[in-house]
Amino acid sequence: MEIIIILTIGILLGVCLLFYMYKEAFADKVVYHQLEFSSFPESFGKVRLFFISDIHRRRITENLMEQVQGKVDIVIIGGDITEKGVPMERVKENLLQLKRLGQVIFIWGNNDYEVDVAYLNSLFLNLDIKVLVNQSIPFEDGKGNRFFILGVDDLSTNQADIDQALINTDKESFKILISHNPEISRKLRSDQGIQLMLSGHTHGGQIHLLGFSLYEKGALKIEPNRTTLISNGYGTTGVPLRLGAKAETHILTIQHKHS
Repeated sequence: MEIIIILTIGILLGVCLLFYMYKEAFADKVVYHQLEFSSFPESFGKVRLFFISDIHRRRITENLMEQVQGKVDIVIIGGDITEKGVPMERVKENLLQLKRLGQVIFIWGNNDYEVDVAYLNSLFLNLDIKVLVNQSIPFEDGKGNRFFILGVDDLSTNQADIDQALINTDKESFKILISHNPEISRKLRSDQGIQLMLSGHTHGGQIHLLGFSLYEKGALKIEPNRTTLISNGYGTTGVPLRLGAKAETHILTIQHKHS
């Protein structure tokens, strides 16, 4: 009888844990970051970026949209908007949701290359999504001041080229680098002038058992030469479960830092 009770309790605890992990995987958490840089042009005031990565099989929910609507200027998709087996209609629906928020910029992730790349590119073109492959896009204030968002190809292609992305930028300008895989940081040099980097890919480890996982939980790291955000991401890969690395998106408010 005692063994049956113990087994029953164990099963109930297991079911509760699985439900909790499922709930963590489908959370609509928005993390807010206030960032100040002395090199960011004061004339822009505050620029608000919405960063979402690793959507994979998820649908962007109306709950998330309600939290973010009207609060951002630029939307950045940090790669892996899809993966093998995801209907393109779902990808299109997610892109249309994000377009409601503002201008959308996309960079490639490793799983994006599992699908029909030509079709995905045509979808981006038709929806006026700006795709950055070792390129940059300038933002101007009308007074001659600019900052740049740079995007590189995924490291899995062996084509990621930061120097190529820098070609049309100003040397002294404020630069934001978007790379799906945070390992690109190993290729960064101080002379490239990247002040902020946004990445995903790791899912923050996705599942941490007894504090252990393949990757660290996503975090914002402020260092002397660079600020780096590695996101837990919005979707999952493999199993739709998370533990210790809740699904998340981000709103980053960037402004000039007064000395």
